[in-house]
Amino acid sequence: MASPGSGFWSFGSEDGSGDPENPGTARAWCQVAQKFTGGIGNKLCALLYGDAEKPAESGGSQPQRATSRKAACACNQKPCSCPKAEVNYAFLHATDLLPACDGERPTLAFLQEVMDILLQYVVKSFDRSTKVIDFHYPNELLQEYNWELADQPQNLEEILMHCQTTLKYAIKTGHPRYFNQLSTGLDMVGLAADWLTSTANTNMFTYEIAPVFVLLEYVTLKKMREIIGWPGGSGDGIFSPGGAISNMYAMLIARFKMFPEVKEKGMAAVPRLIAFTSEHSHFSLKKGAAALGIGTDSVILIKCDERGKMIPSDLERRILEAKQKGFVPFLVSATAGTTVYGAFDPLLAVADICKKYKIWMHVDAAWGGGLLMSRKHKWKLSGVERANSVTWNPHKMMGVPLQCSALLVREEGLMQSCNQMHASYLFQQDKHYDLSYDTGDKALQCGRHVDVFKLWLMWRAKGTTGFEAHIDKCLELAEYLYNIIKNREGYEMVFDGKPQHTNVCFWYVPPSLRVLDNDEERLSRLSKVAPVIKARMMEHGTTMVSYQPLGDKVNFFRMVISNPAATHQDIDFLIEEIERLGQDL
Repeated sequence: MASPGSGFWSFGSEDGSGDPENPGTARAWCQVAQKFTGGIGNKLCALLYGDAEKPAESGGSQPQRATSRKAACACNQKPCSCPKAEVNYAFLHATDLLPACDGERPTLAFLQEVMDILLQYVVKSFDRSTKVIDFHYPNELLQEYNWELADQPQNLEEILMHCQTTLKYAIKTGHPRYFNQLSTGLDMVGLAADWLTSTANTNMFTYEIAPVFVLLEYVTLKKMREIIGWPGGSGDGIFSPGGAISNMYAMLIARFKMFPEVKEKGMAAVPRLIAFTSEHSHFSLKKGAAALGIGTDSVILIKCDERGKMIPSDLERRILEAKQKGFVPFLVSATAGTTVYGAFDPLLAVADICKKYKIWMHVDAAWGGGLLMSRKHKWKLSGVERANSVTWNPHKMMGVPLQCSALLVREEGLMQSCNQMHASYLFQQDKHYDLSYDTGDKALQCGRHVDVFKLWLMWRAKGTTGFEAHIDKCLELAEYLYNIIKNREGYEMVFDGKPQHTNVCFWYVPPSLRVLDNDEERLSRLSKVAPVIKARMMEHGTTMVSYQPLGDKVNFFRMVISNPAATHQDIDFLIEEIERLGQDL
């Protein structure tokens, strides 16, 4: 394991062999940093050396270990020119850092060490020669390291080693060949924003303690509502811990809208409520029903066509059935971008049915909402403007660092009425500013993380056109993959036709199975192929892509692309790697 303090100097090699006193190594560091950071590396070199070539000229000593850092003096002058003793993190503890007396310089030195570790990881995340994952089985990691918590504190050298170890075994979700989840990539501006919000360490419940962040949430949610198509961006909304919670908010508000007495009297005061969603929808709808006391049996799954889209005629049939039984349909959740197929439900037809039967229409666009930023692809969400509420996760298709999920509501004030509890110690009514900016009482949470700043800062840095280019590129890559494998020997598509989103679903059929009839034996053997290839991918660390069964379809690969760092070459690599790892099955 690399020693703490190695920082930038070790990132060019897995064994930390980089040497800043070696002019060639220093120049190589700058060249590699420039290659993988788009110019940031040169700026860091200039900051450290004065210019990128200075190490070759000066030959001056540069820190190689944390123990060679300079420590704080005892004087009170800031800045001072006192000679500094060497920092030895083995003899420093958290109690030596701020707010400790004279803790400023040890704190800055320690945080610089942490920053070096983080920046090394960032640069490696974009290096295709590094592994996506250094996989170890759980029992191996538990045995190799002591993770137990102790009564006595560890020194800061050990703390820095923990930081390095944690990132050593972390999945590089920003790696161009990581395709495993809907949320991938590592945006530099978003990362900077996340660091800033952690430093600010404030809560989102009042303008009093988060003035700028509250205003940014206001303007960002308004802009998102405008993009959805609600006139003037009217309505309400909030950032929540994820799409599952956003969907639960929608169920909560829809129930309150129909039966406001449920807030005080509970489910015993209302009739049997029924929600409807497609059989390909996200499991969070049933989770929300369970959490709210509606019950999972009260969530009716509507049939989908072969592409995974909700069938409107089946929706209307099931609504009528529920009403005939004396039940009360209160919500239909349509999906814009299903998790597996990437399907978009026919929102206009669903909206017509909801209007006809006076049912709340929710659109779960957690995965597909980003397409609203693209002039080329936003038609896939036609009808979303007629929804009563929309879930939209910028941490998925738009590449905002986790977590960043928005629930948008068309009717202003409804969310506040549904959730407010008038806590007088937080939401005093005699404050000296506009109380409408105290947004915490419309949330289920009290403590709420600042999620908006990442999205807002990225939006300022990219512009809407930047998000559009990102989304268009990812969908083009998905089409590129589809076009390559649709007629390639050894591949079978799960459904016919070009995918609507970046989800490309397929089976890889090894040579040994290609001669078999399409019978139970073949399906049984085929179901084992994707799990074995996935396991080999992880053990080799070369790439990651998800698989799953669905309905009567045995395990198949579900390729998703949301990382703007991915290229055609990465798609080619994935195909070749699947074939290499599965050829002998």
